[in-house]
Amino acid sequence: MNISKYPLHGSCQCGGVSYTLLEAPQMVVACHCKECQKLSTSAFSITAMVNSRSVEFKGEMSQWNRPADSGNISAAKFCPTCGNRIYHFNPAEPEKIKLKPSNLDDTSIIDPTVHVWLSEKQDWVKIPAGVKTFDKQP
Repeated sequence: MNISKYPLHGSCQCGGVSYTLLEAPQMVVACHCKECQKLSTSAFSITAMVNSRSVEFKGEMSQWNRPADSGNISAAKFCPTCGNRIYHFNPAEPEKIKLKPSNLDDTSIIDPTVHVWLSEKQDWVKIPAGVKTFDKQP
């Protein structure tokens, strides 16, 4: 990842929530679970794992929670106007954010090096060679 690109800016579809990503993600993950397919209305969802201190948010966000297979809570922050997801997190680990990077102005950092929940992936999706893969959540 090109460190000189930072900071990067992102926002929801309506612009009511915006953010600045100050440093490179620790990793970018493609999740193929059924819940992420519903979230993205596509074959998978992209997540950039970042520290909460490396993102500055502006605007009101709503929150929705659901239990994860791990027993943890998966919380989602989203724009209350357009509904665009901004990030997910586990309330027990608020310092870790699972940013939804497709709403960045510059999406060139989106190059997943890990694919998870391949046990639920769409048959037509081809996984690139050289990336880590997991049948479920590692």
